[in-house]
Amino acid sequence: MSGLLLAIDGDSLAHRAYHALPKQIRLNALVGFSNFLIRLWEAEQPEAVLVAWDTLEVPTYRHEALEAYQSGREFEDSILEQLGLLPDLVRSFGFLVAKGAGYEADDFLAAAANAWEGPVLVATSDRDAFQLVSDRVTILQPVKGVSELARIGPAEVRERYGVEPRQVPDFIALRGDPSDKIPGAPGVGPKKAADVLKQHGGAQFSAFKNALVELLVAKLAPINAEMRKLADNPAYIDSVLADGAARAQRIAAETMKAVKDIVGFVHR
Repeated sequence: MSGLLLAIDGDSLAHRAYHALPKQIRLNALVGFSNFLIRLWEAEQPEAVLVAWDTLEVPTYRHEALEAYQSGREFEDSILEQLGLLPDLVRSFGFLVAKGAGYEADDFLAAAANAWEGPVLVATSDRDAFQLVSDRVTILQPVKGVSELARIGPAEVRERYGVEPRQVPDFIALRGDPSDKIPGAPGVGPKKAADVLKQHGGAQFSAFKNALVELLVAKLAPINAEMRKLADNPAYIDSVLADGAARAQRIAAETMKAVKDIVGFVHR
């Protein structure tokens, strides 16, 4: 596996093809996507081609973690019909298809890029994929429809976001991602997020995240202990009711104060 792997975000490019061609063309996404796939294969001459797909009808682990994730998205019946046909079309070209319930195309693209030993080109319009960029992995990002592609390497990620590719997940976590309905830290935009990661990135930022988790676990321990007492001794409920609300408010206030203290540098 030392040759070039071409990994394609099928949904991302299919949507761009769908909107780039007139709707009067009955299967415009299939036509546009096929033309894109053939042109890219001829231009890059990869050893292998993998096209990854979302499974729209089944929630992913991201939806379970964040109920609002990608909420409000609506697709026309025509594109949904064509998205159902495209994986078989890709197989007819002799290319690999990756699709599985509970996973997004992103998951398969990342797994393939990490497992492949040689150079990798990832074609996608999703900037989340910038975290995959390295000296071995390059992103092909559509600029106009699917006819023009920009090559995104480490230098381009630094120029666009002001952070290293490996810091992109933390950058998005701080800034948020409105397109996916992911909230960021209050008052933190792209520049502030980049500044925080420049100043506190690397081992220090990882230590901060670990410390925050440990803090929350420690602060939640009294609540867990109270719940265990209630479960083991129903009579204990009577002794808790009198001051339970005040205790809960105090624990919550202490937790929030500690969290604000530890993340205070974000707003400096």
